[in-house]
Amino acid sequence: MSIGEHTLIIVTPVYEDTEASSRLFSELALQFGNDVFVVAVDDGSVKQPLQIANLERAPVDGVVLRLRRNVGHQRAIAIGLGYVAEHIQLGQRVVVMDSDGEDLPSTIPTLLSSLESDQIDVVVARRKSRVETMRFKAFYAVYKRFFSLLTGRAISFGNFMALKAHAVKRLVVMQELSIHVAGAVLASKLRTGSCLLDRGPRYAGQSKMNFVGLVLHGFKGLMVFAEDVLVRVGILCALIAGFSVAAACVAVVLKLMGFSTPGWFSVALGILVLVFLQTGTLTLMTLMLTGVVRGGTVTTFIAYHDFVEEVIETSKSLPVA
Repeated sequence: MSIGEHTLIIVTPVYEDTEASSRLFSELALQFGNDVFVVAVDDGSVKQPLQIANLERAPVDGVVLRLRRNVGHQRAIAIGLGYVAEHIQLGQRVVVMDSDGEDLPSTIPTLLSSLESDQIDVVVARRKSRVETMRFKAFYAVYKRFFSLLTGRAISFGNFMALKAHAVKRLVVMQELSIHVAGAVLASKLRTGSCLLDRGPRYAGQSKMNFVGLVLHGFKGLMVFAEDVLVRVGILCALIAGFSVAAACVAVVLKLMGFSTPGWFSVALGILVLVFLQTGTLTLMTLMLTGVVRGGTVTTFIAYHDFVEEVIETSKSLPVA
């Protein structure tokens, strides 16, 4: 069966994790049967490359996109969505989810039911419970506030989401998608709804994401809104520079009025001049960088074909689940 003969399309990246992904395929087959089509993106796995047999044993209809090299979690999702965008039909629904079990297949119907509204293009999963370490929870809480401060937007969701066909086609022409999927959804201006869902434990193995990778992923989210971040940093620097000028004027007045102690005026004025020069320079640099970012932004369709070594389809005669 082709991709157009299913009502639900699942896009999931897989990297060296065939045990967990195989269990996911089985659960999807049990829950959705012939209604589901899986686009599994093998992100350059070497030790445990994903085989089409893993899908067929579930059994579930789908394809394996085998990438030429490891490109990372976010770009792998973007490549999968690029493939889907070329084949999707009006009325089909797409769900992006991880393959490790933390995104529960049993919660997909909740996402899809919220997507039925004509006023919603994308439904994202917000977590009401997490199976995470205290360090992760603390970092995530700080990151959300830091992200809101620098971008003026709130981010409280990850990759687990459901999309309508036109939303997929809109996202795949955004170069931000391969940098940070959640950030691209925010930047797309699509009408977004949310559902509070539980996060499950991993099916098997350990997460490939370490703390350094988690921090890098967070900063990539900020890169999607580079213009906003640069402008806000520039405004802050300009305010500090203005404050230093005002404080220097106060210091001069106090000196002329004879209220300053020996040595105080020269030290205070020297510090304030240094603050002004540094923040003034940083303000000019951020304004220049903002212009570079704006002028260099070119929206292009994700050329996922350049990354895909092989597209392997399941057998046409899979048994009915």
